[in-house]
Amino acid sequence: MTTVDTAAFPFAGQDVPWLLAGWAERQPDKTFLIWAPHSGPGRSWTYAQFWADVRSIAAGLARRGVRAGDKVLLHADNCPEGVLSWYACATLGAVTVTTNTRSAPDEISYFTAKTGCVAAITQPEYAAQVAAAAPDLKWMAVIGDATFDALHGDGAALPAREPDPLAPVGILFTSGTTSRPKAVVHTHANALWAGRVAPAALRMTAADTYLVYLPFFHVNAQSWSIWTTLGVGGTVVLQPKFSTSRFWDVVTAHRVTHISLIPFVLNAILGQAAPAHTLKVGVFGAVIPELDAALGFSVLPAFGMTETITPAITAGPGLPPASRSMGRPTPGYEALIVDPDTGEICADGRPGELRIRGTRGVQLFAEYYDDPAATAKGFADDGWFRTGDIVRLGETGDLVYCERDSDLLKVGGENVSAREVEDVCRQVPGVADVAVVGGPHPMLDEVPVAFVLVRPDADLGALEAAVIERCRESLADFKVPRAVHVVDEFPRATLDKVAKNKLREQARQLAAQ
Repeated sequence: MTTVDTAAFPFAGQDVPWLLAGWAERQPDKTFLIWAPHSGPGRSWTYAQFWADVRSIAAGLARRGVRAGDKVLLHADNCPEGVLSWYACATLGAVTVTTNTRSAPDEISYFTAKTGCVAAITQPEYAAQVAAAAPDLKWMAVIGDATFDALHGDGAALPAREPDPLAPVGILFTSGTTSRPKAVVHTHANALWAGRVAPAALRMTAADTYLVYLPFFHVNAQSWSIWTTLGVGGTVVLQPKFSTSRFWDVVTAHRVTHISLIPFVLNAILGQAAPAHTLKVGVFGAVIPELDAALGFSVLPAFGMTETITPAITAGPGLPPASRSMGRPTPGYEALIVDPDTGEICADGRPGELRIRGTRGVQLFAEYYDDPAATAKGFADDGWFRTGDIVRLGETGDLVYCERDSDLLKVGGENVSAREVEDVCRQVPGVADVAVVGGPHPMLDEVPVAFVLVRPDADLGALEAAVIERCRESLADFKVPRAVHVVDEFPRATLDKVAKNKLREQARQLAAQ
């Protein structure tokens, strides 16, 4: 038996449409998806209705020529049509490439060219941008007009497709520490794995409801929230984005039990008086007992990445993890802390790089699409995935977060590659070199700040504006530096590397002035 056969064996005969069809048959009248927009009428789908609409759109996609293995761009903010389209592609065996709607045109061009998208589904406000950035697409459907309505077809006539659990189902772009975002390939087995394991880790049952306001083009919404819910046959409430003013109204109206938390959302919730509510679980990054008391529901620790599919580190069963820790490895994952320079295992509390091991295409992503060099670099020779995050082992076996790779910023829940921003800044005349670090921000946690070395002929008076404008042209808005500081030299560490820890401290000092 080959390695591929072994990996696929637990999911034989299963894929994403198999899961949807199963729930539609077993609990056809159970509510699966509730659309709760900030204004205008909402709508809901039972499992049977959702499966019928998915098959209808799949039939329309097939009529437009979409086949198994084809890549379809989904460039849209949260909306039910986007979710339906994603699952319609999965039903055909096609692969949905979900992209950040805050992306610049250059980024959209890269995403579509990198993955070879044949078509696009988007919204009216992004249609012109997608058309200009990806002129080689065969066709584009715009949600809300006739081009999208025409995608509906006869779902009953859709031919059956043999399940292939290790076939790709989705591609998400993630900003790591390389200059260009990497295309993370998820399989049908990845989705099924999330549905099996995440409900226990996140204490989700069939009676529970997960509120999704984080963007569908991120793994948190796609996997942590929706695949977890599908695993137990629960209910999803979908919002366009987080709304401070409507948060508690939506929670109480739909009896929401589960949410995902990021610092911005935490700050907003803590600033309000909470009514009587049904919330039970908020998924966060670490054990912070004070938050449980302040919020009135359990805040569960969870660490994961687009590459790990689900939270690979969680609270787990048994005694609770130590305060301020991320928890322990989720069942099915292995975790190790390794000195990145020597390869020595750090079992004595010393900080080291967190590495995660599992089967590729099941617990871990399948590959970086069309990038074998990046895939090989991401995995050590013994199969451990290099996360780039620095952690230490606590006294009772809990993992304690220390810091992320110095070239990876976290801007309001969005991953930002410092190197990607630096590459754009270097295109500005007068810039000799640049180092981008995270500076403090009261709501977003951190924002990009650029420290620049200039050439003798640089126009200092116009440099800051020129750097920011060039970044706005080429990068999503959350990647654009909030400040540009000209310096005479960079602080240096060993091997003449830029000491970004010292630049981060300098950014904090400058922000406080």
